Amino acid sequence: MSHPTRRAGQVRVGDKLPELRLPVTRTLIVAGALATRDFEDVHHDPDLAIARGTPDVYMSINNSNGLISRYVTDWTGPGARLTALSTRLGVPNFPGGTLTLTGEVTAVDGDLVTVAVAGTTGTGTHATSTVTVRLPQQQEGMS
Repeated sequence: MSHPTRRAGQVRVGDKLPELRLPVTRTLIVAGALATRDFEDVHHDPDLAIARGTPDVYMSINNSNGLISRYVTDWTGPGARLTALSTRLGVPNFPGGTLTLTGEVTAVDGDLVTVAVAGTTGTGTHATSTVTVRLPQQQEGMS
């Protein structure tokens, strides 16, 4: 759902982003791997993934980073620009689960906003990320 861009001065430390629940399908995993040119077989071939010791294909870090980036920029709106992203992976994201993303603003420095994002699944924490976005300046007459 599209909304106006958040602007510098409208965001405070402690602001929480709305939770986002994404079904993790085989299609999401494979399409994300292909879109990010990650051709590692564990991201698209179930038989080879199982042969390597996992129960199924699993999501790549590039796919996870893309979903986390989308989560934050959907919240900020189209005028914001992502300037930094750092992610630490935890448990794998397998088909059939749900990835739940939550976020909280941890720092505001002028027009730069830092958001801590957690991505969890039914088996634990999939990813912890720090995302920094640059928000446009407040418009004249806006409060």
